[in-house]
Amino acid sequence: MEILMPEPQIYVERTLAIIKPDVIDKEEEIEDLILRSGFHIIQKRKLQLSPEQCSNFYAEQFGKVFFPNLTAYMSSGPIVAMVLARNCAVSYWKELLGPSNSLRARITHPHSLRARYGTDELRNGLHGSLSISSAEREIRFIFPEAILEPVPTGQRARDYLNLYVKPTLLAGLTALCKEKPADPM
Repeated sequence: MEILMPEPQIYVERTLAIIKPDVIDKEEEIEDLILRSGFHIIQKRKLQLSPEQCSNFYAEQFGKVFFPNLTAYMSSGPIVAMVLARNCAVSYWKELLGPSNSLRARITHPHSLRARYGTDELRNGLHGSLSISSAEREIRFIFPEAILEPVPTGQRARDYLNLYVKPTLLAGLTALCKEKPADPM
């Protein structure tokens, strides 16, 4: 009797998380919540952005009424930037963050991070990438040395496993089975 197992899923997304200047003192508490939510912190960096760097980072928001206040706020003190990884990282991180308006988040998503740590529409405590493409752009901006290779999926992932992973595992496990330990205890 053969048991059919589903094909393994090897897709791990990355997203950018930023702890903003006004809640930097809650860094450890927030990181603990992140880790307990199933994320892995791949990279972490504490830095302070200049107003020009903030303008470049939030270029998509340029021209909006809140843009000058946003760049002033984000450059007002140090931030902690983290690359988070897990399956569906972008959507899970957005869900954990809650609505961008902290006042609304307290009503509609009271357990979200922005409801807990944010104070208003602008000072919402944390940043999250809106999409996979914006996550890649933002990660490259904050972590220019980061290597963001496309993660293989579907047939490409199966081909990679069959070509590289399975032969290596087979050789290693075969060699291990041939070893007889002198003292098994």
